[in-house]
Amino acid sequence: MTLGIAEGPFHASLESLRGFECPVWFRDAKFGIWSHWGPQAVPMYGDWYARHLYREGQDQYYHHWRVYGHPSKVGYKDIVPQWRAEKFDPEGLMRLFVDAGARYFCGQAMHHDNFDNFDSAHNRWNSVNVGPKKDIVALWRAAAQAQNLPFGLSEHLGASFNWWGSNKDSDTSGPYAGVPYDGNDPAFADLYHNNQGYTLEKAWYTDNEIFHRHWFDRIKDVIDTYQPDLLYSDGGVPFGDFGLGIVAHLYNTSAALHGTNRAVYNQKDTNPDIYTIGVLDIERGQREEIAEHPWQTDTSVGDWFYNVRDRYKTPGQVLETLVDIVSKNGNLLLNLPQLPDGSLDEECTYLLHQLAGWMRLNGEGLFGSRPWERSGEGASAAVSGAFKEDAVDWHSTDFRFTRKEDTVYAYQMRWPEDGHTLIRALASGQARRVASVKLLGHGPVAFTQTSDGLSITMPAAPTGSVGPHSFAVTQE
Repeated sequence: MTLGIAEGPFHASLESLRGFECPVWFRDAKFGIWSHWGPQAVPMYGDWYARHLYREGQDQYYHHWRVYGHPSKVGYKDIVPQWRAEKFDPEGLMRLFVDAGARYFCGQAMHHDNFDNFDSAHNRWNSVNVGPKKDIVALWRAAAQAQNLPFGLSEHLGASFNWWGSNKDSDTSGPYAGVPYDGNDPAFADLYHNNQGYTLEKAWYTDNEIFHRHWFDRIKDVIDTYQPDLLYSDGGVPFGDFGLGIVAHLYNTSAALHGTNRAVYNQKDTNPDIYTIGVLDIERGQREEIAEHPWQTDTSVGDWFYNVRDRYKTPGQVLETLVDIVSKNGNLLLNLPQLPDGSLDEECTYLLHQLAGWMRLNGEGLFGSRPWERSGEGASAAVSGAFKEDAVDWHSTDFRFTRKEDTVYAYQMRWPEDGHTLIRALASGQARRVASVKLLGHGPVAFTQTSDGLSITMPAAPTGSVGPHSFAVTQE
């Protein structure tokens, strides 16, 4: 099978791709912002709208029927043109993201809805031809480059063929029982797929070999046109040699541009024979302890696509999650759901401003850091695994650690009400002698190092602060 991948140091094999070394930029970055945005934002009714509008009994099915019309008459093809992105300001948003601490940015090339957010060579259903009439990816890329941010893209196309089997169904009851949904119309098969008989329950990835090649061609077009520094697949590496070929093409394209590979491939297969070809991504989840290899959590402050029913994570929860992840050799990629017009609502803008204020005081111990000899201390902990991200009931005895050379950064997850802090991991006899302690955002603080730990006298509690506070502990 000829794939036509770029020549370079990598080949389309696991053995070759396991020679991947994580670029320093990714290890230093720690925090990225993701724009998980596209036509499914239009109804403002949450993620997987394109699938669930065809799922009889789902909330989105009823919303669609009552607001737009029954899916036998009005389907996703009619939603897509309503995505206008009329207030999309990528430069202004990117400045907000950088101020909030983002060290890389990821846009969305396409979701499971089979719609491309760029000027696609293989799909007429794209943002230049339909809807915004803009190359969304190109605009994001230019804005990221203007801020010197590494630029990434996510692809969710691999699961689309099976995921969208629902558009071939019909209602089982009611006034439209037995009437086929509009996904059965052959005039729109290039949007809805020729996927009769395939459902999500069968598998995440299809065994349809024609689609495998189609996926490869679409994703190769993305790499060739935009040369992303990061490519995220929503699942494991898709489709055998086709998937491995895409990873090799990504890395070789980057090596040709930069002299060495600086690109990162994210996927979700936890088999170490697989995830070591790139950087493992854990969706809405966490690791138990320090990982040998860099990894990433991706999550959103709310639903993946804008949802009027959402309750967002607080700024404090986002920052606690970030600190916990970084202490374990990970990065956090955070989505803020955009409105259909491309803007952010007031709650998301407020959250970004809160992150910005915290980062100015406490980001020193995150960016460019590496794990210390242990990730933390204290009884409270996030649950390990994907889709486990409930807020943690942290206490003042809970710490997370990072390091830079001779400095250990200790992030205390809650302010001590008694004005006294004890870090047991820095006790004399266990850790090197402490030369100085600085509370970031405040200055030097009094301390004593004993066999019980590093005892610190705290200043008055700060007002209006969000997230953990941090100590820079310099050791001799």
